[in-house]
Amino acid sequence: MKKLSLLTLRKRLLGTNEKTGILPQAAIYFLLIAIGFVYLYPVLYMVINSFMSPDELADVSVNWVPRQLYFGNFQKAFETLDFTKSFLNSLLMSIGPTVLQVVVTACIGFGLARFAIKGKAIWMILIVSTFLIPDQIVKIPRYVLYHSYGILDTIWPFYLPAGLGQGLKSAIFILIFYQFFVSYPKALDEAAEIDGCSKFRIFYQIALPTATPAVVLSAVASVVWYWNETSQSTLFFGNKIPTLPIQLGIFTDRYTALYGATDTLSEVDRINEAVTLAGTLLSVLPLLILYLILQRKFMQSVEMTGIAGE
Repeated sequence: MKKLSLLTLRKRLLGTNEKTGILPQAAIYFLLIAIGFVYLYPVLYMVINSFMSPDELADVSVNWVPRQLYFGNFQKAFETLDFTKSFLNSLLMSIGPTVLQVVVTACIGFGLARFAIKGKAIWMILIVSTFLIPDQIVKIPRYVLYHSYGILDTIWPFYLPAGLGQGLKSAIFILIFYQFFVSYPKALDEAAEIDGCSKFRIFYQIALPTATPAVVLSAVASVVWYWNETSQSTLFFGNKIPTLPIQLGIFTDRYTALYGATDTLSEVDRINEAVTLAGTLLSVLPLLILYLILQRKFMQSVEMTGIAGE
């Protein structure tokens, strides 16, 4: 009886081949909670501190929970960011290139997967190399090229490359679509051709619907990358089309220009950590809302494509 009870206790603690024990489950949950805390802590810190008043920021007794929600930080951040105009600019410079990029990369992936193209291996190497080459190397040549075309300070430095399959990290999306279009049976294409379908009709009526997870993943990732892009944006069109991330990068200077020199301001109007965090929250809030809306489809797309993210 004693041996039996010890064996039962061992199975409950360590588990069996069919069931995970208490100790392995506890270790897994502890690891997941620790990883989740590392990722969530900056977000929680940003949200909580953005609602703190200047008095509460200076009060060491207030750490996590503010005594009252103070919205003055968001009012100042809203005006400093010129939120409405910057938000519309961010939509313009992210949604449009994303649509072009998804459509073009899907076409390229379908062509590489379904057609016998001479030198396909070389083309694939060239596509991958465009992703491996750092942006810093090609930024100046691109600037010179766009200057010669006269398209600086316009939308075209983002729209033109996206429409030609050379948008932000387009190589990744081409490979994702290539993986999907290679995997589904060619018998579907052959049956459609027998029924008189053209290659283009096969693409948008048969191939593209099967690649819905790839479309969702590519669209969400592309919007995030275009939205957060500041290096190329500042260089190519930042002066004429300031987006939210660009405005956030010059937040302190704009705040000083709006509210006066920082050394002459009252404690309430002086720029502080809470105002800066409120501006940061306003900048990332549209992306958070987008992710919350598409969370389930996005996670399903990641699982089906086998892409772990970057």
